[in-house]
Amino acid sequence: MAEEFWLSDRQWAVIEPHLPKNQPGARRVDDRRVISGIIHVLKSGCRWRDVPAVYGPPKTVYNRWHRWSQRRFWQGLFEALREVSPDDAHCIDSTTAKAHRSSA
Repeated sequence: MAEEFWLSDRQWAVIEPHLPKNQPGARRVDDRRVISGIIHVLKSGCRWRDVPAVYGPPKTVYNRWHRWSQRRFWQGLFEALREVSPDDAHCIDSTTAKAHRSSA
């Protein structure tokens, strides 16, 4: 698929040390694949259940995003990435623009 997103080796080298270790429960699937799937969904805006199969089961991709969001993992990861390259521009944007149906 041409629209797939995969973390580069350099990006993964920065992210991997910050991943949670020794979590209880079943053995986790490939973190790099699942995180790439999460980023794909967030970048493309597709539904979680429409994530391409190369990233793993959609339920796994969503559950990982949801659980790590509750633990504020993503904020900590963003801070770590910001420290690695302080000269780059960093932002997290979740703005939306809504207009009334009669505004056109």
